[in-house]
This record gives sequence, structure tokens and C-alpha cells, in this order.
Amino acid sequence: MREVWTNEARDFTQWLENNIGILNDALDLNLVNVDREQAAGSFSVDLLAEDEGGGTVIIENQLEKSNHDHLGELITYLTAMSAKAAVWIVSGPRPEHVAAVAWLNESSSARFYMVKVEAVKIGESPPAPLFTVIVGPSEESKTVGQAKKEIAERYGIRKRWWTQLVERSAKFTKLHAHITPGEHSWIGTSSGNRGLNLNYVVTQDECAAELYIDRGKDAEEENKAIFDQLLAHKDEIDTAFGAPLGWERLEGKRASRIRHTQAGGGYRSPEEQWPALQDAIIKDMDRLERALRPHLRRLSLNT
Repeated sequence: MREVWTNEARDFTQWLENNIGILNDALDLNLVNVDREQAAGSFSVDLLAEDEGGGTVIIENQLEKSNHDHLGELITYLTAMSAKAAVWIVSGPRPEHVAAVAWLNESSSARFYMVKVEAVKIGESPPAPLFTVIVGPSEESKTVGQAKKEIAERYGIRKRWWTQLVERSAKFTKLHAHITPGEHSWIGTSSGNRGLNLNYVVTQDECAAELYIDRGKDAEEENKAIFDQLLAHKDEIDTAFGAPLGWERLEGKRASRIRHTQAGGGYRSPEEQWPALQDAIIKDMDRLERALRPHLRRLSLNT
């Protein structure tokens, strides 16, 4: 590269300003009104251009392996110039920077391109530039980014739900008082027997209290036997609970469960409704534990 463009700013950047069409062909863009060394605060952007819609595009050149400094400059220049897109031209894209640019396309409303530049010759021909797009924006990357954003939002909402539920549960029962609120769809504590957990479960639209029976790997037969022992006392347990429970043997799966579900309200409910929903399911958990307690003590277990 340095045999063709000795100085990055004086030679390559000036050449690219005068030959922007070659980069346009590689990117399938139409960049126009290209200006060199535009001020961005106390720094200067290598090249500043406009796309067909009039949006600002910055171009940062690096005739060497990509590094953290230039990645930081790329983001700084883009925000300083309120640009819609950024093009980072490098001679050696490092995998960690390729991944970073892909992440920026997933997470940002701006468009980011990483382009590898090479100087090639055929026989005795003059050297010519070869641009290769390493990573760029796409509808798929935006879709992936939106999905990741929704997952992160879901985790945050569930953690707030569990934090509030654990705090409120202390008014009714100490069962889950020691639980650290998590981000997943359930939290639980042991019923006193290994692999038999009293779990709270929440989805977008409903929440539940359950006894979840899973004594680990290779324990499907034992799990079903425990469930069947409790099922033999179904009427007694339902009566003690005060309503019919959901008895789910879960045929073909390792675990089984006994559950009571509160329909019509989960973590997607307005947060002002959470206290009432949580109080209801906490009371259900208290009733479930009391209804099961004498029968759990009489279980015939392997260990």
C-alpha cells in the first residue's frame, strides 16, 4: 500500500476524494460533494460526503491494520457531524473490529461500513485499488439488533417484576425472602426435598405458582413416580389449596409440575397493576405450600 500511496492523508485521501466513484461501486452507493479534512471539534474528518438523500457520510482512512483509536475516531466523528453513515477503510481488518462494526449496525440507527483496501497489479500494469466490503448495514442486521434490544428490555422488566415480588412476598411468607431477583421467567426455592422446588413463573400475560419436580439427569422415572404419589392425593390437595390445581405430568419430558396460574396479567401489564397481581400469586404460593406440605413429608424418595 505504501508503495502506491506513501502518505495516507496527502496521497491516499486526496486520491480518494478525486476518485470517489470507485468506492461508490464497491459500496453500491452514490456519494457526492466530497470534501477533505473537515473539522469535527478539535479533530478533522478525512473525508466528508453526502449520500443521495442528502445525509452526511464520514470516511475514515487507515492504511494499516484496524485499531481501537480509529474505531473511536469513527464514532466520535459520526456523532460530531450528525452523520447518517460512516465508512472505515483499512488495509487490515482485525476480527474484533469487524465484530464491533457489525454490532454498531445492529445497535445504531446509523449505517457503518468496514472496507478493506488493497493495491493490485496485473503483470506490469500500474497499481490499482481493490475495495472489498468486509461488513456493512443490512435489513437482517437491523432485525437482529431489534431482537436483541427486545430481549434486553424483557430481561430488565422481569428483574423489576421479581424485585418487587420478593419484597412484597415478605408480608405473606418467608419462603422466598432470601432469593436474589433474577432476569429469567422463574425464581424458586427448595420445598425441603432435593429437586422439588416451589417456583414463581411469569410470562408476558400470566403468572403462576408451582411445585416443579426435577431431580436431575436420568431422573425422569423417579420424577414421574413422585408426581404419581402426589397425584394419588389430588382431591385432598386441591381441597386444601381451595381450587383445582393444574396437574401436569409432562409426558415425554423429564420434569413434572403442579401449578396454579393467574391468567390475565403478567410482566407486560401496566406497572401500576403489578402489586395486585403479585399479591394474588404470592397468596397462591402460600396456599400451595401449605396444601402440599404434609404430603411432601410422606413421600417415598430414593435419597
